[in-house]
Amino acid sequence: MSFATIAALLVALLVGAPVAAHLLRRRKAEEQPFPPAKLVPPTKPMARRRSMLEDRSLFAVRALSVLLLALLGATPFVRCARLGLARKDGASVALAIVIDDSLSMRAPLEGGAGAPGKRTKFERALASARELATGLRSGDAVAVVLGGAPARVALASTTNMAAVTGALDGIEPSDRATDLEGALSLARELLRSVPHTDRRVVLLSDLADGAPNALPLGGGSDTTLWAPLPELVASGSDCAVTRADLRAGKVRARIVCSPDARASGEGAAGVSASAGRAVELRAGGKVLASAPLGAAVRAEEVALDVPEGAPEELTVGLTPGDTILEDDEAPVVPAGGALPIAVVVDVASTHVATGGPPPIEQALAAMHLDAEVRPLPAVPDHADELAAFAGLIVDDVPGFTPEGRRSLAAWVERGGVLLLTFGPRAATAPLGAGFDPLMPGVVRWGPSPSPGADATSAVFFGPSAEGLGKLSPDGRASFDPAAATNADVLARWDDGAPLLLRRSLGRGAVFALSLPLTVDESDFVLRPAFLALLDRFVGTARARGGARQIDVGDAFTFDGFKDVAIERLPVRTGEARRPIPVVEQDGRRRAVAPLQGRYEVRLDGERAVRVATVPEREIDLRPRRVIDAARAEELGGVVPSIDASPYVALGLLGLVVLELFLRAVGQKREGSASTSA
Repeated sequence: MSFATIAALLVALLVGAPVAAHLLRRRKAEEQPFPPAKLVPPTKPMARRRSMLEDRSLFAVRALSVLLLALLGATPFVRCARLGLARKDGASVALAIVIDDSLSMRAPLEGGAGAPGKRTKFERALASARELATGLRSGDAVAVVLGGAPARVALASTTNMAAVTGALDGIEPSDRATDLEGALSLARELLRSVPHTDRRVVLLSDLADGAPNALPLGGGSDTTLWAPLPELVASGSDCAVTRADLRAGKVRARIVCSPDARASGEGAAGVSASAGRAVELRAGGKVLASAPLGAAVRAEEVALDVPEGAPEELTVGLTPGDTILEDDEAPVVPAGGALPIAVVVDVASTHVATGGPPPIEQALAAMHLDAEVRPLPAVPDHADELAAFAGLIVDDVPGFTPEGRRSLAAWVERGGVLLLTFGPRAATAPLGAGFDPLMPGVVRWGPSPSPGADATSAVFFGPSAEGLGKLSPDGRASFDPAAATNADVLARWDDGAPLLLRRSLGRGAVFALSLPLTVDESDFVLRPAFLALLDRFVGTARARGGARQIDVGDAFTFDGFKDVAIERLPVRTGEARRPIPVVEQDGRRRAVAPLQGRYEVRLDGERAVRVATVPEREIDLRPRRVIDAARAEELGGVVPSIDASPYVALGLLGLVVLELFLRAVGQKREGSASTSA
C-alpha cells in the first residue's frame, strides 16, 4: 500500500465531523410560562442529561459520504484485470497453452526468498491460463501442454470449454526439469489438426530451461508464439541438494547452485547463492552435523560425519532458505555404487588428435553422471558377464554371433539398455553375424544424401537438436523398414530416414544410431547432441533397471510384479502420504515421480524405498530468450475488466442527492411545526 493510498484513507477520520456537528446542533425547546410553577421550590438536578443525536438518517448519509470520499481518494485506479487475447478481425482462434510445471516455477512471483503462503510463478501461470479460458468464445479451440520434463499433453485440442476447465483444475506443480523445446513442439503438433487460421502457442513459463545461450524460442515456425507475462521471467539465484549418499559412515551431499545471470564476459565469475549458507545433516528436525558452504559454489560435494546412534532416516538440508524451498532438502540414500556402463570401442579408429581415451569415455567422465565406465575389448558372450552392467555401448558394431545375440537379447529383456552405433563395419559383418532381434532386418552403409538431421524431429535431444543440422557425414547406415516397426524414431535425417531409433525389448531398451562415434566419419561427437544422447542413455539405464534412485520426471519400472503400489512419503511435518498412479505402457508397469523425496513401493507384499532427486540442469535460473514478436502488444495482454472508481463516484453523487432531499424534508417539517405552534 502506497503512502498516497494511506493518506487518502485517513480522510475517513473526518467521519467524526458529522458526529460533532449533530451533537452541537441541539435546539433549545421554547419555554411557556406556567404561573403555578413558582409555588414549587427549585430542585438541583441529580444527573446531567446526555446529548442526543438528531436527524439520524441525515447523519448516516453524511458519514457514509465521508467514507466513500476516502475510498474514492485511496483507490482512483482500482481495477479487476485479466489476461486477454486480441483477435484478428474478431475471428475464432486456436490456442495451445504451455504451462511450465517445473521446479523453477515454484519461485515467488514478487521475488525474494521463498516462504509458505507466498504466491508463486506457477500459481500466476495457472491463473492466467484460467483467465484465457474464461475469455474464449464459441468456436475457439484449446489445447494444454505441460512444460516440465518430459513435456506432456494435458489436453488435446478441443472446443469443449468444460473439458479445458477440468484439465486446468488437475494441474499441480512438480519438481521436474524444464523441457520448453519439447513442449513447444507438442503444442505446434496439436495445432496442425485444427482448421483455424489464427493459431497461437501461449507460453506461460519463467524460461529457465537450462539453456540460456541457446537460440531464442519461437523462431523457425509458422505458428505464432505469445509470451504474455514478462513478470514470470526467472531471476535471482538458488542452491539445491541434488543428492545425498551414505557411504562408510559419511554422508556425501552434492550441492548445486545456479550461476548468476549478471555474470558476463569470458572468464567472468558469477556471484553464487552459496555465500553465508551451511549444509546440515538432520534427523526428525534435529541437526546432527553441519558444514559451511563456500562463498562461490557452482557444484560441490560436502562430506558430513554420521554420529553413532543416528536413526536410519536422515536428510540433508541447506540453511537459511533461498528462492526455492522445495530443493533445499534431500533424503539420505545408502549408496549402492555408481551405475556400471560397459563401453566397447575400437581405440585405433576412435583416436583423437589431443590423445587420451576415446571421445565417449572422455564425455562420460566429464559429465559426472554417477556412472562407472568400464572399457571392454569385446562384447561379452555369456549372460553372467553381461549381468554386471546396467548399460552397454558398442561403437561401429560389426554384427553379433547367434549366441551373442541371444545373450544380449536376454540381458536387455531383464532391464539392460544397449546403445548400438553403426558405421562402415556394419556392412561387412562376417557370415552368420547379424543384429536380429535387437535390430530386425539388414543394416547397410553408404553415402549420405543429407548433410544433417531435421532439428524439428529431434525433440529427444532438447535444445542440443539445433546443432544437428550440419553433421558433415562421410556416410551413414540405413535400416530396413522392419527396424522402425514398433520403435520410436527419436531423430530423422533431412530426407526422413531414421538417425536414432529406440526399441523397447522386455524391461530394457535398444538405441540404434546410424552414425559411428568417430570424428573421421561425422561431426556428431563434436556436437552438444552427443552429450545429450549419453545423458538420456544413462538416465534410461538407471530407470529401466529398476533403479532405487532416479531424477524427478523419470519413471520407476516394475516388471514381473502382479501387485504394485507406490506412495510418496511425507517430507515435512503435517504432510500426508501421496499415492502415485501406476500405469501400464507398452506392456510395462511404470510410475512417474513428480516430486523429489522418498517413495515407498509395495511389490507383491514386500516393501522397499526408492528415491527421486532434483535434476541438476534445473538449478539454473538464467532465462532463455524468446523472439521479439512473442511480446507484441497486438497479440493481447493484461486488460482491465472493471474500473471501480466510476461506481464509487456515482454512489457518492447519489448520497449527496439523498442528503439534499433529507434536508429539504427536515426543513419542511420544522416549518410545519412552527406554524402549528
